[in-house]
This record gives sequence, structure tokens and C-alpha cells, in this order.
Amino acid sequence: MEDISIIDRDVMDVIRRKYDDIFPAEKKAADFVLEKPTEAVNYNVSGLAKASGVSDATIIRMCHHLGYTGYYQFRLALSRELGKKQSKVPDRTDPGNVLHAVFEEYASTISTIGRNLDVEILWKCVELLKTAGTVHIISMGNTTNVSGYLGFRLERLGVRCTNSDLPEYFINHIALADPTDIVVAITKSGSSKRVIDAMKLAREKKLKMIVITAYEHSPASELADYRLDSRGTSTPGTGDFHKEYSYLNEFVIVETLINLIANEERIRNQQADRLEMLLAENKL
Repeated sequence: MEDISIIDRDVMDVIRRKYDDIFPAEKKAADFVLEKPTEAVNYNVSGLAKASGVSDATIIRMCHHLGYTGYYQFRLALSRELGKKQSKVPDRTDPGNVLHAVFEEYASTISTIGRNLDVEILWKCVELLKTAGTVHIISMGNTTNVSGYLGFRLERLGVRCTNSDLPEYFINHIALADPTDIVVAITKSGSSKRVIDAMKLAREKKLKMIVITAYEHSPASELADYRLDSRGTSTPGTGDFHKEYSYLNEFVIVETLINLIANEERIRNQQADRLEMLLAENKL
């Protein structure tokens, strides 16, 4: 019965009750979560492992020993718990105010993405996309919608692409890739196993790789030559679970790349400093 309802239990209480039953290395990770839950909930597996000084495997084992199916379920339960404590009930008496607040949040998210992007890396990615023999776009799960859109837009601009939601296909595309080809991986967590497998193969073939991800400390970020940061203002600790399935941030990165490729000459010649101002106006 406990396994069925584990997602509804107080995570802190679960950790404290089972603390003596987990291994010493796992206790280091558990201690970090107990001391800094709002920080821990924003990490993927690799991020939490690094922050708590343990391995990725230790994090997964800790979750299993606590009774969760894996890190994703553990993080979801922690997010729900923090959300209940932090969430504020919006004033829905004025629909106009609610709608305004929604768009304000979108604007804030896009602005944050702009601040996080490194302009120099962004332009290098644009150049890679323009000069590649073929761009192999890889993703899994929900991000396949983003990769499909990127492939469609790039091909409309004359950039040859491959794209598939089947790992057997995109891994085969990379296996047959030419030296001038590049790989674009889209993975919010940076830890999608089949995407990582494909990136490892691309690394063996010495292909240049771009990753669009929200996590700096992730396997995908370590494998890629260039990382485009898709973090926004939304965090898992808000209690709004639908945001976990929102790929607005990744679409913003894709639209930015497409815009730069399509308008590179105008931007460079006529508005050379405009991009820097738009993306970095709030940088310190």
C-alpha cells in the first residue's frame, strides 16, 4: 500500500522515517534535500548528485530505498509538497488581471532565457547550422515536438536535416553521418538515455554537437560542444505541475536560432548591437 500512495506522502517525513535504512552515501544526498529542499527540487539527477557530493547512481538508489520508482517520482513528490507550502491562491475575480499575470510570466520567462544565453556561443551555433552538411536533430518523449518544428523550419531555410522520434532511426542517422554533419540534441533534463547514447556515438565520430537543455550539470551538457541554456523563471517548486510539461523555453531557443539564421546579414550589418542589447540588457 505504501508504494501506491508514496507520491502523496510528505517527502521530508518519508526521508526521516527511512533515514536509518539507507546507506551512508545516500544519507549525504538525503541530508542535502532535508536542509535545502527548494534548491534540491530544481536539480536533475546529475545536479543533485554534484551538489550533495555523491554519484548519479547513489541518487537513484536513495530514491528506490525511500520507496519511489525513481528520481523523477521523488522530485515530483517534492515539488508537490513545496508547492502546497508556497503557492498562493490567485485572485480570479478579475479575469483580465489573471490573463495579464499569465502573459507577464511568459514575458519574464523569455527575458530570463535572454539573460542566460551566451551571445558568442549563440552565433557559433548559427554558423554551425548554416554550414553543416546535414543537421541531425535528436530528442525523446515530449521534446520530439520541438525537434520536429526545428527540422521543419531549418529545411524551409534550405538547411538539410534528419529528424525522428525513434532512437533506432536517429542513432542510425548519426552512424551514417559525414564529417561535415552536426548534431542538435534537445533534452530539457539533459539526461535522456537514448539521446545520451546518440551523443556518445556522435562524439566517437567527432561530430560537432549543440544541446538545448535547462541543466548545466548533465550528461548532455558535458558531451556537447555548445550548450544553449533554456532555463526560465518557472521552477518545479511552484506546485504547477503542468509547467513540467511546458516546452515554451525550448521553443524560444529554436525561434531565436531560426530568426538569426534567416536575418543574419540584416542583424550583423544594420543592427549589430541590437541582439546583444536584447539578450544581455539585464546582465550584471
